[in-house]
Amino acid sequence: MTANDATGPSGSGTAGPGSYQRASLFSQRIRYGGDYNPEQWPAEVWRDDVRLMSEAGVNLATVGVFSWALLEPEEGRYSFGWLREVLDLLGAAGIGVDLSTPTASPPPWLATRYPETLPVDARGARYHHGSRQHFCVHSPAYLRLALRIVEKLVEEVGDHEAIEMWHVHNEYACHVPYCYCDESARAFRSWLEKRYGSLDALNDAWGTAFWSQRYASFAEVIPPRMTPTFVNPGQELDFHRFTSDAFLDEMCAERAILRAARPGVPVTTNLMGAFKPLDYFAWARELDVVSTDNYQDPGDPEAPMRSALHYDLVRSLDKSAPWMVMEQSSSRVNWRPHNVAKPPGAMRAYSYQAIARGADGVLFFQWRASRAGAEKFHSAMVSHAGEASPVWHEVAGLGRELARVGPLHGTTVEASAALLVSWPSWWAMEAPGKPANDLQMVDQVEWMYRPLYGRGVTVDACRPDEPLGTYGAVLVPSLYLLGEEEGANIVGYVEAGGTAIVSFWSGIVDEHDRVHLGTYGGPIRSLYGCDVLEVAPLPPGETVRIEWTDGTQTEGTFWLDLVSATDGEVLASVASGPWAGRPAVVEARRGKGRVLYVATRLDDAGLARLYDLVPALAGEPAVTAAGPGVERVVRSSPEVSYEILLNHTGDARTVQLASPGVELTTDRTVEGSLVLGSRGVAVVRRERRP
Repeated sequence: MTANDATGPSGSGTAGPGSYQRASLFSQRIRYGGDYNPEQWPAEVWRDDVRLMSEAGVNLATVGVFSWALLEPEEGRYSFGWLREVLDLLGAAGIGVDLSTPTASPPPWLATRYPETLPVDARGARYHHGSRQHFCVHSPAYLRLALRIVEKLVEEVGDHEAIEMWHVHNEYACHVPYCYCDESARAFRSWLEKRYGSLDALNDAWGTAFWSQRYASFAEVIPPRMTPTFVNPGQELDFHRFTSDAFLDEMCAERAILRAARPGVPVTTNLMGAFKPLDYFAWARELDVVSTDNYQDPGDPEAPMRSALHYDLVRSLDKSAPWMVMEQSSSRVNWRPHNVAKPPGAMRAYSYQAIARGADGVLFFQWRASRAGAEKFHSAMVSHAGEASPVWHEVAGLGRELARVGPLHGTTVEASAALLVSWPSWWAMEAPGKPANDLQMVDQVEWMYRPLYGRGVTVDACRPDEPLGTYGAVLVPSLYLLGEEEGANIVGYVEAGGTAIVSFWSGIVDEHDRVHLGTYGGPIRSLYGCDVLEVAPLPPGETVRIEWTDGTQTEGTFWLDLVSATDGEVLASVASGPWAGRPAVVEARRGKGRVLYVATRLDDAGLARLYDLVPALAGEPAVTAAGPGVERVVRSSPEVSYEILLNHTGDARTVQLASPGVELTTDRTVEGSLVLGSRGVAVVRRERRP
């Protein structure tokens, strides 16, 4: 059972193309641009903005994200003339508009007149206005006023021909993902009654016999507010589900107004990659175009890997939908403790990284750097220095180059492996009270993903219950929560001939966070070839030696499953410490396939050795030969392929090409080898013969 199976958003239903052909937005060109906030500037600046946008190749501008206070300066009094003038200017210049609903930041009058709309934290303290995202999504007053401004937006400018996409809200659940007010409590109880139907079912699911928590009435149930110690894990898990559903309900309500007005215009909202509070698999099903915000940290040596993982995840949320980057930075951000700037070429390389991994558009926050406000030192396409800034020259150069590269829409990313990801498992695994409370889902995913990125192996993220048969390998990184149907799906994949690599702490609990009794593994324990009898997290910083059957030694860290082999073959064992002799890696044959069970967090050498056993994970020799920092991804259709090569380092790298092709950024034929300069990019196009 996934997060939304029991209730689902009231406005939901498969997004589907309907009368809108989702390909049309991207069929002619890669979309390029950014968040445009003209309300921050006098009207004379707008014309200069349009001139500069045209010079930089901008073809899509996101407008209106934070404009509620300008559109409705007082309750019931509206001002849309300035917005129509901006849309006229952009439309006349051939610049499409991604028009946003302004509901992410209510105006001060709303919070002042309706203080009950302000969210409440787990301790009972109410937030104040003066920032953004200051609303309770369960508040009837907020919902009424939010939908009214959307209706008014549609009424006043919804027919404008410049509008090419609707943008709902902004970064849902950012800053205030959970509200614990009385209105939220009422909504939570209603959600639970729909999910469980009876108190007996609720009490059973939450295991309320423990600590005398049994409920005699739904009226006794509250959100997981501040308590003396751990809250009930089942209650907390369901509160995550409920909150994700509630925000999705609100998005669907806004979407319904927009679709009714312009059914042929696609709808999006900007997601945020691996963002814990919202189950993005459920969200993506409700969007025509999946969008994401991704702010790479130039001070992080692993930023290219983490950015690639972000894009692989977003691309995979709805594998039938187009996707795009809605926000990235042109240089630095303003919200880290120390805001390192992107070096020359990095912005271009990261933009192409998104395109390589399937994006059909790359946009920025924001177009023109603000003069005042909390984000005035966040970089922009047009900085405070204007056209004199080196960032501007990079931005304009990339826009002109993307126009030459042309559209890649209609091609798909070639992924040979799947990485299983589950938001309910994430929520449950990171709740308190575990053997190791520092076991984090993203850390586990990155651990299994990192060597594949270095090898040039492209990966799709998949729900545990979706079809897996097209993948040569499936990776299961600590999938703590696993329902029976999800487990059966993994078992079926293996028995049909697939290879699964399953890490420790997988298949531990059911969809209610209740332990699968017996040896650990629950619905997939039959695959293991071993019994997982107990778990033993290692002290921080401590490692154990892992010895493989040929005598090679690597290391394990963080965690040990105490394993007893059954019918599986032990490929590696613990060779030091109190659990020396215990299996560390076990291989089992099941049906036509096999499973490799990993009982510890292997080091890079150990994980590489494991991946060497799986042909689908062998990687691309040209990438490994070029050295760390080189990235290769292929987008293809039956007619054409695009091999996109990136060098994230400051040194030149040489990549061997399998066959000749046309390099699109320079429009020249390349063959044999290709030199990528510092943070260089190449897009090699090849015709595919039948």
